[in-house]
Amino acid sequence: MPSLRDLRRRIRTVANTQKITKAMELVAASKLRRAQERMQNARPYADELTGVVAQLMGRSSGHEHPFLAVRPVTHRCLILVTTDRGMVGGLNSNSVRLALRESAAGGVPVEVVSIGRRGRDTMRRMGRNLIADVSDYGDRPTLSTILPAISVAMERYEKGECDQVDLIYARFISNGRQEVTLQRLLPVEPPADAAPAAADFEYEPDSAEVLDALLPRYVEAQVYRAVLENLASEQAARVMAMHNAAENAGEVIESLTLTANKERQSSITTELMEVVSGSTALDEA
Repeated sequence: MPSLRDLRRRIRTVANTQKITKAMELVAASKLRRAQERMQNARPYADELTGVVAQLMGRSSGHEHPFLAVRPVTHRCLILVTTDRGMVGGLNSNSVRLALRESAAGGVPVEVVSIGRRGRDTMRRMGRNLIADVSDYGDRPTLSTILPAISVAMERYEKGECDQVDLIYARFISNGRQEVTLQRLLPVEPPADAAPAAADFEYEPDSAEVLDALLPRYVEAQVYRAVLENLASEQAARVMAMHNAAENAGEVIESLTLTANKERQSSITTELMEVVSGSTALDEA
């Protein structure tokens, strides 16, 4: 059994760790509120743009655009969104696991565009074909920050070098729930339940040309929204992970304190017995 001094040292070490995890929980909670605000501010734009694109596609049925071309899938491209930092529980591992499963499905070559250092490092370590990366994008990324990675995927699809582009990210549902999501980007297929545009617009010069201009913006908006959703999910997952770590540290401290008290009581009992034994020996002498 460890000595009383070792137990007290371990208690101090775990207590210091608990202070750090509690501080990290508070910081993540503060960042979570700001990340939620940015995510909620981006949602109306993305939703309205989706509705306009769905309306334009309905008006321009039969219109040909590279982003609308449906081809037999012989090459795929995955845009994988993860965090730059760890300590987020299973958030990154769930997204990476889905990406690995998708890259092994279908029996076709798969290219990966990563947004976030954790996904990039894992894809490299697993030997996947990583063709573009944006990392260290911080807590307040702008569209221009992640645009290079999006442009690579769009250009390869437009040139016919890949036939399908999918997006993987952690969708924010609530503070306690984040759901890994697979979304089709190219060819563009607005969700069947997409809300129609708020008004029936008249387009100049015509709806087909407006659609041509909006399709790249639609893809960019979907990826940017996913990055903001993933950021909110990151902070929520970190709050939960640090909260659990602090609680576990408290349980360890209680267990070590109990053991230390038992060891201290045992040493006291031993000392008393030695005193009593010595006193008895003197009396008998």
